[in-house]
Amino acid sequence: MAADRDYIGFASLAEQVHRKSVKRGFEFTLMVCGESGLGKSTLINSLFLTDLYKHRSVPYAEERIDKTTKIDKKTLEIEEKGVKLRLTVVDTPGFGDSINCEDSWRVCTQYIDEQFRQYFTDESGLNRRNIQDNRVHCLLYFIPPWGHGLRQMDADLMRRMHKKVNIVVVIGKADTLTTAEVQRLKARVLEDIESNGIQIYQFPDIDSDEDEDFKQQDRDLKASIPFAVVGSNIVLEVAGKKIRGRQYPWGVVDAENPQHSDLIKLRTMLISTHMQDLKDTTRDVHYENFRAQCISQISQHALRERNKLKRESIASSHETAPNAANNINDTDRLLQQKEEEIRRMQDMLAQMQEKLKSTSMNDTAVIDV
Repeated sequence: MAADRDYIGFASLAEQVHRKSVKRGFEFTLMVCGESGLGKSTLINSLFLTDLYKHRSVPYAEERIDKTTKIDKKTLEIEEKGVKLRLTVVDTPGFGDSINCEDSWRVCTQYIDEQFRQYFTDESGLNRRNIQDNRVHCLLYFIPPWGHGLRQMDADLMRRMHKKVNIVVVIGKADTLTTAEVQRLKARVLEDIESNGIQIYQFPDIDSDEDEDFKQQDRDLKASIPFAVVGSNIVLEVAGKKIRGRQYPWGVVDAENPQHSDLIKLRTMLISTHMQDLKDTTRDVHYENFRAQCISQISQHALRERNKLKRESIASSHETAPNAANNINDTDRLLQQKEEEIRRMQDMLAQMQEKLKSTSMNDTAVIDV
């Protein structure tokens, strides 16, 4: 009985939040950038075990000369063990394919800013209960495996976007490299990122009371950056086991084998361990920076308008001052008339008060007699 009296019940708050969140569902928006032929569409299909891009084809060289970057947005509903996820994948076909790639980064940054602006508008409105969150929570940026680090185009785009979105760097088609080549390319990419002052997504520090398995998993994920991945839409049967892989004359690459690809680590990071932190960082850091800029611009615009009106008022008063005696407008004339009427009323009131005082004094004198 004493234990029942000491029990308040707020320990069930976690269950209440869980039930409400599961009922409402979750939203996540993922943007994918990188030139054609790096396996972006295949990787998305491998990550979420779906087929979003059935008719996607790699353009020929002559088709890329004047090709522009487009936004291809696809949304699907995923349900797992009663939990619903509304996943939006924003692909950028044509990115980096043209000879002049200046517009590639501009299309991506404009899309991210548009989603921030739309959310800011909805948040500032009257009905804020059913706001749809289309903000980009993560950007998977693909680097080709045949380079020796970041290209100038890669560095330019990431510098322009690292304060707008969480950037996760991915090395595409990593099965074209040996294990030693993968490690060298990863190290070179990290060096280029640091030397260019680029801020990629940083994993949060874990609490000291976490179990050892979770700590080891966190260390493995951090050591895998950038992720060297292999994607596949083909299911092969090897030694009586079905795998997602790629068949080569010399053997089979298992896309979900950690020794062949970082696909499982990338999926674990995006979905199992850091999806909520990606959303929180987007909300608390990137969106708040955009929101502060919007509020500052609105305040500066209001201040400029106020100063402009003040200057116009002063200028107009100086222009009318020399001729004020002869050019009194109707409004000023009406104000003067009203002021004169008020003065006359005040004079009449003062005279009536004097008469009342003198009358009261005479009445008192009569009584005394």
